[in-house]
Amino acid sequence: MNNLQDYNIKLHSLVIFRKLLKDKVIKTLMELLSCGTEDLTEQVSRYSAFASALLEERDNLTDYILSRVLEDENPYILRCAEGLRVSEDLEESLRYELKVLEEIAQLTPKQLRKAINYAGFLASWDTSAIDFTSVYLDRIRNISSYGYGIFAKYHVFMLKDLNIIPVKYPDNIRLSQLEGYETERKIVVENTLALLKEKPAANVLLRGDAGTGKSSTVKAIANEFKDRGLRLIEVTKRQLRDMPAIMDRLSKNPLKFILFIDDLSFAKDDDDFAALKAILEGSVSTKASNVVIYATSNRRHLVKESFSDRTGDDIHINDTIQELLSLSDRFGLSVTFTKPDKKQFLEIVHGLAAQYQVKLPDEELELEAERFALSHNGRSPRVARQFIEYLKAKEM
Repeated sequence: MNNLQDYNIKLHSLVIFRKLLKDKVIKTLMELLSCGTEDLTEQVSRYSAFASALLEERDNLTDYILSRVLEDENPYILRCAEGLRVSEDLEESLRYELKVLEEIAQLTPKQLRKAINYAGFLASWDTSAIDFTSVYLDRIRNISSYGYGIFAKYHVFMLKDLNIIPVKYPDNIRLSQLEGYETERKIVVENTLALLKEKPAANVLLRGDAGTGKSSTVKAIANEFKDRGLRLIEVTKRQLRDMPAIMDRLSKNPLKFILFIDDLSFAKDDDDFAALKAILEGSVSTKASNVVIYATSNRRHLVKESFSDRTGDDIHINDTIQELLSLSDRFGLSVTFTKPDKKQFLEIVHGLAAQYQVKLPDEELELEAERFALSHNGRSPRVARQFIEYLKAKEM
């Protein structure tokens, strides 16, 4: 086992990629590599524990270790991400450690079985010939598209106690699947492209009737441009006060971010109103050039107003009302999605029927769609999709 212990020593010498030593698969591999003079049963047990941990994730050791290397948030990549100078010593350490990890990632079952001198059956895995240094340096050169850490693996996130948590199974809706509202959607897409091209981009409010595709538009845009370095972080209304800290943290990241607030509205005395107002106006901090806020609302004005609000005891009641009702104007862009008329609704139905390959004569399809809409809160893209999915389910 002496040769394997050399590998173990090399792993323990890692500095830049030291966090990898906490990885479950790599930990079990290190336990195997350090096996030493233990009896054969212990050696076989450690081999099998490692194989089990690896095969739970994937069947190729090289691919697994490379994926962990590319997702690692380490001192080297953080300096590159912030545009800081990297010393020659750090460069030398990086290249050495990548060679070590590449060598270990190509350990075959045959090598390990020979080292423990066991002739019986043991589980196997695949390996590949991959130049870790070449792949990693390509990632560094294109860091604004690939990202690093959790942002390299996922593209949709949520907030929890000021922590950015990945959404492992996000809605995979694409722009090509959305029917109608091309003009409205184009405005939001063009603003997003400006962000990706590092041009001035506005905060966007998508407002209008329920079920018209406002949220789907934002999610589809995040999916469409994830390979160009776009990431989406969903924020609830109660988390608005945390947004300045999150934006400050993201400002040093080479990726571009949409902070997404869905179904936004406020009560008259809502404390979160002031938080959003400060964020949109910039407060005392400079707006991060790589972050925009996209919000959706089913209300024309974001603050709910009653008749009693107009007859309150505020001396400057008119100024107060205007401040409340003008919050939506503080978004740089406001895009309105209204319910479709009959013609627009049926165009959406036909488009979705083609997507789902629903075969029904046009006249019958339109008649059934209108009936369905009457019993489901009227015409909307959401109702159109529900109708087509209903027809598709009947075909099965």
